[in-house]
Amino acid sequence: MGIFGALTTAVSGLSAQSYALENISGNIANSQTTGFKRVETSFVDLIPDNSLNRQVAGSVNSYSRTTNTIQGQLQSTGLSTNMAISGEGYFIVKQQTGSTDGEPVLSGINYYTRRGDFAPNAQGYLVNGSGYYLEGLPLDRSTGNPVGSTPSPVRLSSDVVPASATTRISYHASLPTTPATASATTTAGSELMDSALIGQATIPTADAATFVKTSISGGSVTNYDAQGREVNVQMRWAKTDSTTSGGTDTWSLYYQSNSTTGAETWTRIGGNFTFDGAGKLTSPTANPTITGLNVNGVTVGDVELDLGSGGLSQTARADGTATVTENTPNGYSAGTLKGISVTDTGRLRATYSNGQSVDLYQVALANFANDDGLKRLDGGAFAETGESGTPLIGGSGKIVGGSVEASNVDISDEFTKMIVTQQAYAANTRIVTTANSMLQETINMIR
Repeated sequence: MGIFGALTTAVSGLSAQSYALENISGNIANSQTTGFKRVETSFVDLIPDNSLNRQVAGSVNSYSRTTNTIQGQLQSTGLSTNMAISGEGYFIVKQQTGSTDGEPVLSGINYYTRRGDFAPNAQGYLVNGSGYYLEGLPLDRSTGNPVGSTPSPVRLSSDVVPASATTRISYHASLPTTPATASATTTAGSELMDSALIGQATIPTADAATFVKTSISGGSVTNYDAQGREVNVQMRWAKTDSTTSGGTDTWSLYYQSNSTTGAETWTRIGGNFTFDGAGKLTSPTANPTITGLNVNGVTVGDVELDLGSGGLSQTARADGTATVTENTPNGYSAGTLKGISVTDTGRLRATYSNGQSVDLYQVALANFANDDGLKRLDGGAFAETGESGTPLIGGSGKIVGGSVEASNVDISDEFTKMIVTQQAYAANTRIVTTANSMLQETINMIR
């Protein structure tokens, strides 16, 4: 081949270095593109079929080498619906192909991306900056478990969360051995409930003042009826029996069923509450129930008083008051969507104006056996190929909310490669120039 082979080889070198420069320019252009993965250039030598003692260096060809597995720096954005993946995995997304009646029509093909700058669009779908729709596993609102195993487009609903009536109150308290009642005097036993009221299921209006004087506060708690109306429940403890010899002390618990001035009434909760000499609750052995809880005509219904394990006790204290350490009801009023956040486990959590939080979706991640076998698409997306293998749902990466993954391009490194590429290209042009001069000498020799 000689000179003509040298020309051919030099031209292949020019083509390969041009290809490398194209990749470098693309990397630099996308140095600020969210989730971008730079493309490296691999060079492969091409050897002509020559005899063993006539081997030549041969020409060159260039190929792309992806860097899909190289993590970009995570950058905080402060936007709650933005997400970044720390580690392996890709977001599963779909592309819009059209619209019908204002609703997007999505392709039936799943694509994959590391670009996590998702934000709600006009219809409530989470869409990233390239227009791809995020997919996730819907969660059951009551159990928090995934509904099925097939991801679907994530759509945030602004529906009102309906009210939920209170059915349980977690109540923990420590009662004093000697209650400091308003009627207490130096008379022995005056700290006890008025004897005429002991055992009454309801304290009538006429005896309400006496009851208050011979009882101590047990705290208050806001309950909710089925329509979400707030119901303030005031509680009072009245000691009905005291044994000084280290035996059993007995109490009764009441709630204010009517707080109207001149019509105040109190209703007993359960039966007797008894404590042994060590202050341990001996009765009841099961959680009591406030049957048909009704305050000022607003009915909540049956409410369990959850005392927990050792949550109610009696101790000797000088102040003579009840110390309530927990008085927490379930139930809540209706609420509207207030915000969306991403949990450490990759769940999209909606918070509502009533203080409730509900997990709506589990963001699904996909893993591939060969990440670099994925086909690149516009907008930082990838498509599976035979080289990449099929996706495995449930990637091992961790989702970081309020952040995005930056491009993994290093500008200084790209400039270094650009200088090297320029020098290699210039060297190949010198080969062409030299070969051309040699050919000219050959032609001149004939003349």
